Amino acid sequence: MIGVFSAWRAVAAMFILNGALFGIWASRIPAVRDRLDLSHDALGYGLLFMAAGAVCSFPVTGRLTDRYGAVAVTRIVAVLYTLSLVLLAVAVGFWVLAFCLFVFGAFHGSMDVAMNAWAAEVEQAYDKPVMSSFHAMWSLGAGLGALSGYMAVQMGLTVLVHFLVAGGAVVAFALALSWVRWTSKRSDRSQSSVFALPSGALILVGFAAMCGALGEGAVADWSAIFLRDVSGAPESVAALGYAVFSVTMVAFRLAGAVVITWFGPAATARFGGICAALGVFAVVSSVAPLPALAGFALMGIGYAVIMPLAFSRAASDPHVPPGQAIASVATLGYGGLLIGPPLIGFLAELFSLRLAFAVLLPLAVLIVLLAGALKRAD
Repeated sequence: MIGVFSAWRAVAAMFILNGALFGIWASRIPAVRDRLDLSHDALGYGLLFMAAGAVCSFPVTGRLTDRYGAVAVTRIVAVLYTLSLVLLAVAVGFWVLAFCLFVFGAFHGSMDVAMNAWAAEVEQAYDKPVMSSFHAMWSLGAGLGALSGYMAVQMGLTVLVHFLVAGGAVVAFALALSWVRWTSKRSDRSQSSVFALPSGALILVGFAAMCGALGEGAVADWSAIFLRDVSGAPESVAALGYAVFSVTMVAFRLAGAVVITWFGPAATARFGGICAALGVFAVVSSVAPLPALAGFALMGIGYAVIMPLAFSRAASDPHVPPGQAIASVATLGYGGLLIGPPLIGFLAELFSLRLAFAVLLPLAVLIVLLAGALKRAD
């Protein structure tokens, strides 16, 4: 067995890759929407295909991870996920984009399950709550991906060139750092259900993760459009919305191990829910870009540790193998991450984008109420 720090570095690189590819895509959604002349409603329907791809991938990847090991599955899917990003840049017409989003979502969801299973193994080796540090690396990658979108717009790069250069660089970096020896746990216990749905105590864990991820997905895919269309920000400033959100999320996730050790998972989750609610209120009540950016920053703090706590709790479940437990929580959790954007699109088309964002407020309050379910099952 290699040193735990080398293993941490390898898993962290994969989280950076996963987040960066998602952030790269999120930063250029306005450009893709404008190129294909899509309405809010049409974009929402397209993003729903991305959610469907992820949900379909969770149970399959959960079983593959338990059978063949998290390390091998993570590395293979990482390459396929990168290739699927490029498909989004060459999509012509709504239905082609919808198909490409389904594929992109499927590999995104697959990598989420596999890399979190690997992260849970490393966390157990550390015997410390380091899961939040891995998710900090995801947010760091997402922020860098979003920042690359800002730079690409400033340099006048097309979406295709941007995706090829940024995606190629980050996957090469991640694969190089991830190439370490690590023996993953394997299990032949498998379930044959079509969807990996949580059961027992994991149901509440899944719903808490869904509330946090739903808000995270909404910010990822709609913050740039909100800042441009509602707050009146120029495109270059609008691209910073998700970057600001990611920076504060990285900071609090890096501090997560200390905070969780001091105050416990439940109290940390309650604090996150309160911060998220305050951030949503700041965004929906803003009339200028700066207050909205402040709200997105506060939402980053609020949502930071919810998903890491949910995955740690799932991986420690005494009744379900880690891969399947994580996949079941991911069905609600990352399902929320991907269902959030189309939900915002539907509500924006019916009412307004400002009112659509307001739906995140009661969900943040629900995190506070479900915080006790995130205590680790030792």
